[in-house]
Amino acid sequence: MPRSEPPASSPQPPAGRQHGVRAAYRGRFAPSPTGPLHFGSLVAAVGSYLSARAAGGAWLIRIEDIDPPREVPGSADSIVATLAGFGFEWNESIVFQSERSDRYREALERLVSSGAAYPCSCTRSEITAAGMGGPADEPRYPGWCRGGVRSPQRAQAIRLRVSDERVAFVDAVQGWVTANVAETVGDFVVRRRDGLTAYQLAVSVDDADQGITHVVRGADLLESTPRQMLLQRALDFATPKYAHLPVATGANGIKLSKSTGAAALDAGRPHEELWRALRFLRQAPPDELRRSALPTLWDWAIENWRPQAVYGLRHATIDPA
Repeated sequence: MPRSEPPASSPQPPAGRQHGVRAAYRGRFAPSPTGPLHFGSLVAAVGSYLSARAAGGAWLIRIEDIDPPREVPGSADSIVATLAGFGFEWNESIVFQSERSDRYREALERLVSSGAAYPCSCTRSEITAAGMGGPADEPRYPGWCRGGVRSPQRAQAIRLRVSDERVAFVDAVQGWVTANVAETVGDFVVRRRDGLTAYQLAVSVDDADQGITHVVRGADLLESTPRQMLLQRALDFATPKYAHLPVATGANGIKLSKSTGAAALDAGRPHEELWRALRFLRQAPPDELRRSALPTLWDWAIENWRPQAVYGLRHATIDPA
């Protein structure tokens, strides 16, 4: 299937306001190129950006383009152009996951050689039919191949071997979070049966390699965090601090996403869209800033960033005004 290829040289940070950077904080925004940025994506970008800038830290962009069947040609370039047009300023060259397959292979080999991961021939339909539940992104695995591959003639995934234990952490927005991955997901996929690197492994390796200290993203990814923490332990990576912002939903209560047809951001009104994102995040931007110049609005937002304003919120309806 056609896909958007990364440019020969990764885009450089746009010139603009200069921010002092303290290496102690390194944050990131990591969109998938499956369509243009929408309001829900903007909320996550704004929250991660403000957290980094308010801390005097670095903010990086990573394009998560390791799932070609889902990608929309041209989306990566569109996303980067939109971020630049909205006044985001990143600190290093953009990283494309599609250029890091060797690094993921190395991590996978470490997991398999240590016995932390194993091959599995079970199909998703078989696992789903077992009716053991699980989160939306991955049905709970019964462990059929733990003692050896059941059907060696089939294509095989690689799964992380999960022990029966609780993973706990303090999320800066959601508070105390605890999960038993063995109960909710079981041994989970780190390389898919089609040979593609699974999201959980790629993001864990990338965060470690980029020295990410703080991950600020949407609460729709909260269930992924315990899995990534298990991978960090298995690969001897440091664990970042996490903050999961409320997910933007429409009036129907459905999460805004590309798959549900969320409208693209209005590139001609970046200050209006940014003001709405700040309002969604309960930052109470003054009305007089609604039509101000972007640098003025950003400076106010950085100086007044209060993530505690959305403490405990998993989702919220967007304000159409």
